[in-house]
Amino acid sequence: MPLKPLNIGLVGYGFMGRTHSNAYKRVNDFFDLEYRPVLKAVCGRTEAGAKAFAEKWQYESYETDWRKLIDRKDIDAIDICTPNDTHAPIAIAAAEAGKMVLCEKPLARTLKEAAPMVDAIEKAGVPNTVWYNYRRVPAVTLAKQLIDEGRLGRIYHYRANFLQDWTISADLPQGGAGLWRLDAASAGSGVTGDLLAHCIDTALWLNGSIKNVCATTETFVKERTHTGTGKVEPVKIDDACTFFCRFENGSLGLFESTRYARGHKALYTFEINGEKASIKWDLHDLHRLEYFDYGDPAILRGWKSIHVTDGDHPYMKNWWVPGLQIGYEHTFVHQVADFLQGLSTGKPTSPTFREALETQAVCDAVLDSAEQHKWEDVIQV
Repeated sequence: MPLKPLNIGLVGYGFMGRTHSNAYKRVNDFFDLEYRPVLKAVCGRTEAGAKAFAEKWQYESYETDWRKLIDRKDIDAIDICTPNDTHAPIAIAAAEAGKMVLCEKPLARTLKEAAPMVDAIEKAGVPNTVWYNYRRVPAVTLAKQLIDEGRLGRIYHYRANFLQDWTISADLPQGGAGLWRLDAASAGSGVTGDLLAHCIDTALWLNGSIKNVCATTETFVKERTHTGTGKVEPVKIDDACTFFCRFENGSLGLFESTRYARGHKALYTFEINGEKASIKWDLHDLHRLEYFDYGDPAILRGWKSIHVTDGDHPYMKNWWVPGLQIGYEHTFVHQVADFLQGLSTGKPTSPTFREALETQAVCDAVLDSAEQHKWEDVIQV
């Protein structure tokens, strides 16, 4: 039987636009599915940029106004890859038009801004997901499986970090196509919403809800030239953030993120310690999961490196032979595959907007804690 087409309307053609487009193009090559994504239209702010992206990635058409894209009858799903300040209006309009919605993380700049997005999605009843792609790293998915099977027993500690170094130069401006993440008006926050949001989402998925947090943040470069005004203006995003937390299951958490860790381009790691076993993972070696089992005989007890490439490991039967690993871009292919499978089965694709709202609540609590210099409870959503 011919595959059912799913017409994609992509809003934004930056880095994330590329990762999503690649996933749409490759998913049916490796996964047996009922649906086939069709690159129907891309939307960008400039005609030249949108046209060039459409030609390179083989979109059938392009738009320069996302409202026109949403109004098109030949678009089934809206994929939002724009700066954070535009997520809410695009997602709400798309949901009200009956479109499926896939949104880049974080859901929005704040919990207050994100809540109406969830309301609109749930009122419309449209399929939806948020692109927290690290859940789809096979080694991370395997970690989830081991935890759910009870192999770690009671969890005591969860620690994670996400370290970069790309904003150290004081000469970098804030705002604009490449540097909107340094502009609070566009991004909402700095490393908390950009990097720690990934760590938080993974932690909620693996270890359950976070009860309360105690955080500190720092902005190392206090002023930068704004590309929009040409003036030197205060920097209002966080360059670094560290927070402690208590999970609902009684475990303690320690999270750190910075863009000022010289020598680290994208070091994302987590370690989980339980009564029976521990696991740890490193994005730089993403196909491996480190596992320590206290139940092993004493003479054999030690950390094991599991090469997550066998056919019985999550997602891996769809790729190559055992021993041949995959990479970052495949996590997006996996999320598209899960989304398309969900359309066939009626199963929501996690994280949904509702689930991503919890990550937003934790981010808000972290920033509030840092500002108030005290422990903050996470709002239950």
